[in-house]
Amino acid sequence: MSKELCNLITQISKEKGIPKDSIIKLLESALTIAAKKKYSSNQNISLHIDPTTCSLQAFEIKRVVDQVVNKREEIALKDIQAAYPDKTVGDTIMIPISLEDFGRIAAQTAKQVLLQKVREIEKNVIYDELKDKIGQIVNITIIRREKGFYYGSLRNFEVMLAQNQTLINDNFKRDEVVKAYLVDIRKTSKGPQILLSRTCPEFVLGLLKLEVPEINDNIVVVKGIAREPSERTKIAVMSNDPSIDPVGACVGMKGTRIQSIVRELRGERIDIVAWSSDPRVYIARALTPASVNMVGVNEEEKTAMVVVNDDQLSIAIGKRGQNIKLASKLTGWDIDIISESEYSKIKIEDIEKA
Repeated sequence: MSKELCNLITQISKEKGIPKDSIIKLLESALTIAAKKKYSSNQNISLHIDPTTCSLQAFEIKRVVDQVVNKREEIALKDIQAAYPDKTVGDTIMIPISLEDFGRIAAQTAKQVLLQKVREIEKNVIYDELKDKIGQIVNITIIRREKGFYYGSLRNFEVMLAQNQTLINDNFKRDEVVKAYLVDIRKTSKGPQILLSRTCPEFVLGLLKLEVPEINDNIVVVKGIAREPSERTKIAVMSNDPSIDPVGACVGMKGTRIQSIVRELRGERIDIVAWSSDPRVYIARALTPASVNMVGVNEEEKTAMVVVNDDQLSIAIGKRGQNIKLASKLTGWDIDIISESEYSKIKIEDIEKA
């Protein structure tokens, strides 16, 4: 039985990634119940599994008294003086129980318990293993796709990536290794619910951290990020070292760093701009790739009026207003844009009124 039990514990530990001591504790509890049923439900029994040999030892626990009132918990001093001469009233003794013929019952119980309970332990192991990965990029290996989800493997655990959290051009195949942002892990009655995303702004930020060591070293600081998944992302950065260009550090030599991120994002455009404490400068940079002529701001209402050349108006606004929308989100300012010709008309009208 000992060898069979050891093999069973080792196998489950390797397959499920569950520590052996957790399995042993679970089995000790279950086998104690089984022992009580076999030998006497009235006995106070403790069962121990040796972690090295997996041999079983069972004991009947009794409190030494002068006169027995509760046979389940007590034993008379006169009855144990010969075997336990050092014991006295008030002591607790552990009387060994013969486990003859218990091997078959133990084996059956062990298997039943593992089938019923090991999944519960596995849930906690998954949670403990991955909770420190929240807020990081993880690699998952795609297993299959069904009913709006990609099912994948993450450190031997099955996880789900909802298709509405993937990019428009994402079309993953079996065994493909995919990067995703681990948003959160929630404990539920069915096990840990692992939330993954490739559409959140933090995913782009995570990719940037993987490519730009200056960010991890806190030389370059990301001050803001705004994203329209599969379309465009705007990122504002600054440098704590005057000799380091924050935009250049993120783009990389000949654009190698940013190109790697763009490939992962299936061609999503990325604008990286230098952050500025001057809202006029910051807003003008946030409207990249458009060139800005003038920026007027109302600091109380946090609104801005931007003037651009006529040929830059559509670029500044962007397709479906995307560029101005992202610039507003990045800077935190409500931005309006007018062309140079419109601005000239307004000035003429103001002069005429005056």
